[in-house]
Amino acid sequence: MTVESQNIEWKQSWHDDYLKWICGFANAQGGRIFIGKDDVGNVTCLKNAKKLLEDLPNKIRDQLGLMPHINLLEEDGKAYLEIIVEASTVPISLRGSYYWRSGSVKQELKGHALTEYLLKKMGMTWDQVIQERATLDDIDDTTIELFKKEAVTAGRLPDISGLSTKELLRKLHLLTDEGLTNAAVVLFGKDPGAFYPNLFVKIGRFGLNMVDMRFQEVCEGNLFQLLRSVMEQLERKFLIKPIRFEGLRRIEELEYPVPALREMLLNALVHRNYMGSMTQLRVMDDRLSLWNAGTLPLELTVEKLFQTHRSIPRNPLIAEVCYRVGLIDSWGRGIEKITDACKAASLPEPIIEENSGGIAVELLKEPASEKAVSEGSGNDFGTISERIRKEFGSEPAKAFEIIRQHPEFTAEQIAEKLNKTPRTIENYMAKLKKAGVIIRRGPKLGGYWEVKE
Repeated sequence: MTVESQNIEWKQSWHDDYLKWICGFANAQGGRIFIGKDDVGNVTCLKNAKKLLEDLPNKIRDQLGLMPHINLLEEDGKAYLEIIVEASTVPISLRGSYYWRSGSVKQELKGHALTEYLLKKMGMTWDQVIQERATLDDIDDTTIELFKKEAVTAGRLPDISGLSTKELLRKLHLLTDEGLTNAAVVLFGKDPGAFYPNLFVKIGRFGLNMVDMRFQEVCEGNLFQLLRSVMEQLERKFLIKPIRFEGLRRIEELEYPVPALREMLLNALVHRNYMGSMTQLRVMDDRLSLWNAGTLPLELTVEKLFQTHRSIPRNPLIAEVCYRVGLIDSWGRGIEKITDACKAASLPEPIIEENSGGIAVELLKEPASEKAVSEGSGNDFGTISERIRKEFGSEPAKAFEIIRQHPEFTAEQIAEKLNKTPRTIENYMAKLKKAGVIIRRGPKLGGYWEVKE
């Protein structure tokens, strides 16, 4: 039997609102909608199937400009329809709105997400767009020279020492006959903030919560300057250096592993949405969180970040330059590097979630104690919630409490309660299932969560 999934929807009867689902499938990877099936896939008998078979092709063509295949099927004498939607090579809108199928959820594309989607359909990305106000006078020669030296050391570019700034920018595809790209200004600009007001990184030091604000700093400049400036601020002002001894040798290391911090910051600066808000770094007593604007590429989910996946850069020009200078690789291993660095430092796995139109990566200072784990038995749900909070953060703990009170809730319902995306909630669920505190019983629709006591 066909199972409802990312590319398959079951509907008991036709409603014109389902044109949004067809639009979403066409803008994503395509899919199928079965009209005349209930939430568990049983055929319910579609009485007006023949009339819909005649009407729907014209309605879909007139509203969406699509001509999907529509098949009249039968099971146990009961009729139902199959609508097969192919992925479209051009953007599809319904009455001026654009929809996308993400996971098992249909969502409307708006704002920066819509801009990125439309650029992508045109074969463009934001960093490739020409910045008409920028000239070569806006490029910082010191950063250019630093790049040349680092690129030679990395060995990923042939000899470029004799190239002028103009020649180098052309070689890196940052300068075209039309002018400098956005990427050129972000990477090498003297004052990129004059072109993109939210390019800076804000660092805040808090206590145990966001109310306890202690001090803050703002780092400005191009990408290379930001990387150096933020790391210096963390080392000098925001993070402590616990002292330990190996024999007579005094060793001072930051409370979080430098490779993890560096990779987090690089990911944020390379893959952020530069049309969105500034990058925010929050340092608290027990954790550190880095947020940057821009959700994951539509092809990725938070779960896939922890698995082997291909690199899908939001800003390919910026990513390529950072690769050439040896800052990153091009294999989608950023999260793996952060995770490995945390494990080597005996810290918990990083927490990653989509939050407020961006991506947040959180490092925890200490793992949950063995005592907390052992006490997480019986009916002491408060202790289990505390264990979850320590291991995964406060938001997954809130999701657990909702599941405990409403085991029938779907990821979409929990997402609505917590003002999160369904993909973020599905990530929480995966972590909680892996930790063994919840088990899914029954089908996706009509099933329930079982909390392990």
